[in-house]
Amino acid sequence: MITIIGSINLDLIATVDRLPAPGETVPGNGFSTAPGGKGANQALAVARAGGKVRMVGATGRDAFAGEALALLKAGGVDLSQVRETSHPTGTALILVGGDGENMIAVVPGANAEVGAAAVAGIVSGDHILLQHEIPLSTVEAALDAARSAGAVTLLNTAPFRAEAAAFVGKADYVVANETEFDLYAEALKLAGDDREQRMRSFASSTGRTVVVTLGGEGVLAATPDEFLRLDAMKITPVDTVGAGDTFCGYLAAGLSEGLSLREALRRAGTAGSLACLKPGAQPSIPSRSEVDAALASQAS
Repeated sequence: MITIIGSINLDLIATVDRLPAPGETVPGNGFSTAPGGKGANQALAVARAGGKVRMVGATGRDAFAGEALALLKAGGVDLSQVRETSHPTGTALILVGGDGENMIAVVPGANAEVGAAAVAGIVSGDHILLQHEIPLSTVEAALDAARSAGAVTLLNTAPFRAEAAAFVGKADYVVANETEFDLYAEALKLAGDDREQRMRSFASSTGRTVVVTLGGEGVLAATPDEFLRLDAMKITPVDTVGAGDTFCGYLAAGLSEGLSLREALRRAGTAGSLACLKPGAQPSIPSRSEVDAALASQAS
């Protein structure tokens, strides 16, 4: 079982020819809504990868809640641990530029109410996937509870929150994009003159694995014993929203299946690339069959 403890949002998405500069107004050319939230996105990615997954989180008692949970329900995600609160369902306000890049503002709402009760039920052998869109005290409590229970933890360090530097080393697998890792490396004063050296420093000092995604440049990973580099699938992105969450969900699914780290990263990277070919976060997450086909095509 893979348990996702994290955020559930409804994404409000506007498309523009180019992203605005600070203080600038630009005309939009489209608007849509879609289920989102890093936790929910990752849960659906696990489900579409073929994994058995439980979502732990919170929504409001409002009109957004049903739409926010719709694709998780359709995907067979266990929602028995999603509770309703008096706070509004979390929202993300997203601008997508003509080059596929994006700007996002997140309003936590009910996600801020995901508290200590969320860590109950963690058992040995589970894989626990966490992010930073819920209270950090809950994230740290989950890491501690999982360690005590003998579960495996994956921590996606997005969005960057400086105070999380105090506990990122508790996760078995830390997954960060290049900007996030560089900020944590500075906060942790990791030794090394470049990113690879600092990743090796983190892995050797903590005994954990760190994965750094590089967008179109691929992915790096450092364990206490090895350093891995994998190239990205070559694509022309339409929308990068949700690509990182797709990567994390597929990585968790691959590791829970017993794949080697290299193979799990290769599958996750391909899934993340495919997610860039469609608009939206959850609607763009590819199915396992689509990922299998893309992997076969790359191998031929």
